[in-house]
Order: sequence, then structure tokens, then C-alpha cells
Amino acid sequence: MLWACILLPHLALDGILRRRASDDPLVLVDGAVNARSIVAVNASARDAGLRIGQRLTAAHALLARFEALPHDPQAADRWQRFLAAVAYRYSSEVSLLPHAIVLEASRSLALFGPWPRFESMLRADFAALGFRHRIALAPTPHAAWVLAGIADGRAVLTPDALRPALQAVPMRKSRLPAASIEALSGMGIRTLGQLLTLPRDGLRRRFGNELPQMIGRLLGEIPAGLDAYRPPDAFDLRIELSH
Repeated sequence: MLWACILLPHLALDGILRRRASDDPLVLVDGAVNARSIVAVNASARDAGLRIGQRLTAAHALLARFEALPHDPQAADRWQRFLAAVAYRYSSEVSLLPHAIVLEASRSLALFGPWPRFESMLRADFAALGFRHRIALAPTPHAAWVLAGIADGRAVLTPDALRPALQAVPMRKSRLPAASIEALSGMGIRTLGQLLTLPRDGLRRRFGNELPQMIGRLLGEIPAGLDAYRPPDAFDLRIELSH
């Protein structure tokens, strides 16, 4: 099997920008009212020096006028499910991962043509809808998710090529639990290639079952364990007309 991952790194912000004609500075903020921090910035806000992680008070000291909107995780979730419905046009096996959509592509390639053509069709759809994205192809959905985060357009077509493709992936980009990454870094493990050489039994004794299971899903040794997306039985959409 081959899985395509469409990574959506700016999902919440793109859901807002696609409906705005203005390119004035805009940020999304989150956190307590008296300690709000920036979680997303548009291009003009970034050019003005605003950045993710910055306190809102510090941003106002740097730039007098910009729009700050609250980050809405529920809106981002709705947009992700909308885009999953778009992906469902191409594959009956679609699943959701954090900030990403994965779809089984093997059978789709038989219908839509070779991977470069299929990839360009996916990109055209998501670009037309106003969502920035990164795409990768791999024999497992979790591997495609990892590769999309480090190399837009990467395609690994065979299981034998998967381990070499993952060798140089930094641990911070591995999608593994943060606590495990921190502990492994303390052991001198900096890349997935180094991690994959370690005995699984030893990892299980030190980290429990979660980390070995995630490695197994990454390599396709055990089922991916993803919930399949299904479009809603009823479609309901309201459009406000200007006249």
C-alpha cells in the first residue's frame, strides 16, 4: 500500500485568510486573557516582526496596529473535516492526523494516473481552496506524515526504501511523544535512524508499550490504528449572498 499525507501547517490561519481580501497584519492568539501569546501570523505581520510564541503585549509594543483574533480549535477541526471530504473524492480510505490528512493512494493511482499527476491534482484542489500544504507519499500513513514535515514532495514508493528515507529525520520531527524525544536526546539519540537500531525490548522496558508501537506503525510492522473518515450523511451549508 501507499499512503499520501497532506500536511496543513497553517490550517487555522488559512481558514480565516481565504475569506479576507485585506493583507493587513493579522495574528491568532491563545492563552489566558492577561497572558495571551501569538500562535499564528500572516505574511504582513511576520514582515513587521511579529512571531509565533510572542506575548501579545510585546507585539503591541513592536507594532501599533494589527488585528488579533482568538485561535478557534473547533473552527480548525471543521476545516480539516471539510478538506477530508475533498480528499475523499480521490480515495475511500481517508483518516485524520494532527494538522494532516492521509489517504490510501495505491488504488487511486490506478484511476488517476502515476504519482506526479495524482500529486498535482491534490495540490491544485487544496491551493484553489486557499490552504497551504505539504505533500508526501510513503508505504505507511505515519511515515508519510513524518516525511511531509521535512521534505515537501518526497515520495517513497517501496517498503525497502522506507528505512533509508527515515534515517536522517531529526527526532524533533519524528512525531513521537515529546517526553520520549527528550529522554532519547539525553541518551544521545538525535535521529530516527539511530532510534531504529535500538532493540525494541529495551525500549519497551524503558518507555512502555507506546513508543515501540509507534515505531511499528511507522514502519508498517503493525496496523496503523487510524479511524477512517466518513463524510456526513447530510450536507448543510449556508452562503450569505450580497444581494
